[in-house]
Amino acid sequence: MNHWRGARFIPSQNSSASGGRRRRRKKERCQSESKTQEKEVEEKEEGLGKERKETVPIVSCQTMCPAQELWDRESQNRLHRFEMVPGTEKFRKPRGDPLRTVKEYSRPAAGKDVTKPSDLRPPDVLLKTVCYLIDEIAGSPSLHPWTEVYSFVFDRLRSVKQDMIIQRLSGKDCVAILERTVRFHIYASYHLCGEPLRIYDPRINDTHLQEYLSWLFDCYKSGSGPYPNQVEFQTLGLLYNLGSSPATQHVLELPERLRQTPSVKLAVAINQAFLAGNPVRLLRLAQRLDFLQACALHRHLVTCRRHLLLIYSHGYNSRNCRFPLDRLAQLLSLETSLTAELCQVYGIEVNQHNQVLFSKSTFTEPEQGELDCKLYHNMVSEKQRGLTVKSIIHNCS
Repeated sequence: MNHWRGARFIPSQNSSASGGRRRRRKKERCQSESKTQEKEVEEKEEGLGKERKETVPIVSCQTMCPAQELWDRESQNRLHRFEMVPGTEKFRKPRGDPLRTVKEYSRPAAGKDVTKPSDLRPPDVLLKTVCYLIDEIAGSPSLHPWTEVYSFVFDRLRSVKQDMIIQRLSGKDCVAILERTVRFHIYASYHLCGEPLRIYDPRINDTHLQEYLSWLFDCYKSGSGPYPNQVEFQTLGLLYNLGSSPATQHVLELPERLRQTPSVKLAVAINQAFLAGNPVRLLRLAQRLDFLQACALHRHLVTCRRHLLLIYSHGYNSRNCRFPLDRLAQLLSLETSLTAELCQVYGIEVNQHNQVLFSKSTFTEPEQGELDCKLYHNMVSEKQRGLTVKSIIHNCS
């Protein structure tokens, strides 16, 4: 009864061969099915890719603000005072002026259709919107305070950017919008320097400015051109990002015709002085910058002047050494009175004979809030020489 126990089953040659054939057929069938599925997936992905590339949203909004948004914000009492019909500001629900209301930025929400034609503005309307924000809002001498002006323009420019991204905007229209936007953010970084964080955050401004610069440089690189303002913005980009390895590398990789222009060569020389730790040379070269270039550089001036005073505190560290205050003011590109104040902030003594007594042991770092950057802007402000905000951002100097 138990004669099968311990017995080993040895398949015959015929059964082994047929089993092998079955396994091969099964394997081939699986491979064939797998290839068919892969091909179907590839075809689907290729079709979706073509659809994404070819499907550019249709745009039909010919005003700065879509009609539906204007109605919604008017009924919800969400109009900015810059957008209200004059004389209705004190109404329970002020009326919106279609010629002054601008589409506001809204975060993309799940399920929300961002490609609705009636909500998207074509390139010419986007450029017209940006020009309106510059001419009638940012450049208006009657709208105050400028922190509120900045906040309004900043938000509406984000909305413009949003429409540009949805439409995959590129080419000269895109460049014209980005150039004005970059100038606005660079000017704001100087004009609002030192304002309380609750009304102006320099880090947020910097984040958006860097994004706009990167996008603009991509447009220059991929577009057919010509772009007459490219030299200006390559210069601004390096001055704003002084000492940055990516910014330095980017300029070194520019075509020879751009690198040899006077403004780019000046920016490269200033960057080299910064990297070499030579604040005297940097400040001397900075005298040759125009106003907007000085605005781009200004955020590095505090660090540069501190470095100069630290070097001199070690180099002229002697009880018998007296350094002329007016000479130091010349090196720092400051007025004599402001130079004396700056020395005091860093613990450097200035005697009654307007002589500076440097000492490495008394050099101290100022406490937070003790150094008011705005007091030392004269090197930048004197370059403005009556230029209006409108002319600065449109580059009509």
